[in-house]
Amino acid sequence: MLMLTSYIRMRSRRLLVPVIISVIACWSVWAVYAPRTDPTASVGPSTYKSAFPLAWEHIHMFNGTGGAWYIPDDWIDDKRRQPTNILEAARLASRAAEADHLRQVDQSLIPLIVHQTWAVAQIDTWGTNVLSCVEKWLRYAVLGEYGSPMAYLFWDDDGMLAFVEEYEPDFVEPFITLFTPVERADIFRILVCKWFGGIYGDVDTEPLQHPAKWIRPLDVAPWTDPETEASWGQKPADGGSKDVRRPVRLLVGLEADTDPALDTYWRMGYSYPVQLTQWALASAPQHPALSRFMDDVQSEVDVIVNMTVHSGAGSTEIAQIHADPLTRTGPAAITAAVSRWLEEHVGLRWNAVTGLKDGGKSKLVADVLVLPITGFSPGRGQYGNMGSKPASDPDARLLHHAQGSWRHFDLKVELGKLCRTMFGLCRDWSKVPS
Repeated sequence: MLMLTSYIRMRSRRLLVPVIISVIACWSVWAVYAPRTDPTASVGPSTYKSAFPLAWEHIHMFNGTGGAWYIPDDWIDDKRRQPTNILEAARLASRAAEADHLRQVDQSLIPLIVHQTWAVAQIDTWGTNVLSCVEKWLRYAVLGEYGSPMAYLFWDDDGMLAFVEEYEPDFVEPFITLFTPVERADIFRILVCKWFGGIYGDVDTEPLQHPAKWIRPLDVAPWTDPETEASWGQKPADGGSKDVRRPVRLLVGLEADTDPALDTYWRMGYSYPVQLTQWALASAPQHPALSRFMDDVQSEVDVIVNMTVHSGAGSTEIAQIHADPLTRTGPAAITAAVSRWLEEHVGLRWNAVTGLKDGGKSKLVADVLVLPITGFSPGRGQYGNMGSKPASDPDARLLHHAQGSWRHFDLKVELGKLCRTMFGLCRDWSKVPS
């Protein structure tokens, strides 16, 4: 049996050679003949204004410091004291939402405040695919389509840095010097939800339902872990009366849902069999799982500083070598923080939140609601479906269009993906373009 296994692995490596040659050939042809036109180059200002009127008015033409914002009129008690910068706007919106449950996501204490970020507010420098998504967020926020109006906060790079300087002053230097731009955006989304609460969505995410209705009574219903028989979810009130509590303070969704007994997850490029996405999340202010995420990020900073001391190299240089937005600050990092917090504080067996065996049900554990893969990742194809239903399914809250501005073609990354998927090799190859 051992000889047969060795023979199969040897044959797999031999088969990999022609595959590599084919990929290199395809890449060479693509590099020569691929179009290099900018899809937005021929779009003029008048087109942007007519095609994306809300983004044009409330972001591009907005005269604010640190980004742009929209706050419903009835959220502002004193109309004479309008915010002058994005931090003031965030504080005002957070206080207003805390004071009224109608300004919170149903079944939760999560404020109806949408946070998004991009380098600059000049939308004529953005791609039209991204703008279509942002326009839909604004339709829900400004027009209140299919629900109540919401506050909307767009943070540019200056606003993001001003926020960190004010709310995490001890973290400013490592934030700037030790993390890449995409990692800083990853960290920011956690911090802004931690301090102000709200709903974060990447600019290439499209809300499919009004966020006020993202959580339904069925999502917080009791459920049982079939392995440990531990029970979770919202329990009925004493005496059998209707429970009117608002149990959810953190809302997250799965991007990977695989059998932990198999190697499927790492062949597909995930770090965990059951893994959270980070292109969307929502939280009430000061959720401890988000603080746990920041504790883990600080531990990463400490590792870099320690390596600097022992190697003699610069901390920025070492940080760039080890930069990895997927594991340091992205989906793997938020999965580690939330899962370990739940395991340590309430005794959850993390893999119990899978939706593979129950048709994709939401799982409420303590005050954390985990949506099934359809929640934030609907419409996946046949390969790697993992229980994902179409974007038209009632369980689909948001669609990620995966524009991936930080990603670009990297031959080694693509070969590693092919090697893992087809042959079960190359597990430790980097998934991040150099």
